[in-house]
Amino acid sequence: MSTPSNTLPSALARTLRGRLIVSCQAPPGDPMRETGTLTRLAQAAAAGGAAAVRANEPEVVAAIRECVDLPLIGLWKDGESGVYITPTVRHALALVEAGADVVAADATARPRPDGSTFSSLADAVHTAGALVMADVSNLSEGVAAAAQGADLVSTTLSGYVPGSPQQKGPDLALVAALSRAVGVPVIAEGRIRSPQEAAEALAHGAHSVVVGTAITAPTALTATFVAELAER
Repeated sequence: MSTPSNTLPSALARTLRGRLIVSCQAPPGDPMRETGTLTRLAQAAAAGGAAAVRANEPEVVAAIRECVDLPLIGLWKDGESGVYITPTVRHALALVEAGADVVAADATARPRPDGSTFSSLADAVHTAGALVMADVSNLSEGVAAAAQGADLVSTTLSGYVPGSPQQKGPDLALVAALSRAVGVPVIAEGRIRSPQEAAEALAHGAHSVVVGTAITAPTALTATFVAELAER
């Protein structure tokens, strides 16, 4: 079993503490889902002062790595249900090869598609020289992930896994609970739509905050405005 690091390397911990990580992703079929476009989003995030970037798929990670000098969190979404965020060791190592400093992976209690464990994925990533971010949906998953080698724990999947709270805003209660329960940095992610909500996540104990849709998803943002006007 991988040994948890308890603290990030000091330079990275300082870089991320109290700051913004921008998720530069787009769903399948979205006009923004193109490597050059996502790379420019990452460059724009860097120009705006982001501390790090989170990106999906090895090709995009590699392209961003070439032109953005920020810590890079890579993930690989493969599938549409169950464990599909970096589901196997193969996916994780491909992200390290592409240049990810940190590999984000589903660390929920659900079975992985190849029958492996989160611990084995963490072992492989650490051996390859990178760090691991555990995407979880509840407190027990976060505690387990930290014990199994996660260097950071993120609230990414709260609200997206059966049994986790369904709510419009970020799961600040989970942020606070994890910050008290685990010895690794807690990253707030999920439904953070304003600077005020980001600041509130930090006040609840988050080490850093990930924002995606509210910054990098014009299709989703346009749909929000359209829906609001349609109700008038």
